[in-house]
Amino acid sequence: MIEDLLTGVAASAWAMPVLFLLVLGDAFLVVLPGEAAVTAFGALAVTQGEPNVGVVIAVAAVAAFIGDAACYLVGRTVGLERWRWMRTSRVRVAFAWSRERLQRRAAVVLFTARFIPFARLAVNLTAGATRVAAPRYLGIAAAAALAWAAYQALIGAIVAAILPGGPVVAVVVSVVLAVGLGLAIDAALARRLRGAGSERSAAGADVEDGDQTVADG
Repeated sequence: MIEDLLTGVAASAWAMPVLFLLVLGDAFLVVLPGEAAVTAFGALAVTQGEPNVGVVIAVAAVAAFIGDAACYLVGRTVGLERWRWMRTSRVRVAFAWSRERLQRRAAVVLFTARFIPFARLAVNLTAGATRVAAPRYLGIAAAAALAWAAYQALIGAIVAAILPGGPVVAVVVSVVLAVGLGLAIDAALARRLRGAGSERSAAGADVEDGDQTVADG
């Protein structure tokens, strides 16, 4: 039953349009399963022979690039304070973290952020808001989108090639692996952001204490 469903999905004319929309939306809404969809289609490309893994990578890369570029455009035109969610403490820390690193190592940060769901959004918005040069941004974003799409699809393809059990097992294992890796990276970054937020709070408290001492003196 499930295997027949996966076979139908792989052969469907809607497969690539749906993949495109999921990856595009994932650039803005990290709850959408963009990574999982690319990995699943990568596995199906091996177990079912369709869709072609090269097509999967191409569609995912184009969608990822357009989504990231749209986030950059939002940051450039709207800024980082227009909407309420942008002013929450966690998001403010993420923006500050992104701004600091973009000033020091813009190319590395822009490239690696594509592989980290929450960081991807924060970095792309901040890149636009801080006026990272558009030609430079677009070139790095295109390379990152292609690398990310190939990475996600090949996880599924490799798992499907080495693991017996047909498409169901290949899709489930490859998706769990891809999501697990993404969550681990996101959790590690979240710990760093919390640490950065704590350091800023402590620094702010030290400054206030210093100001009070001067006033008392």
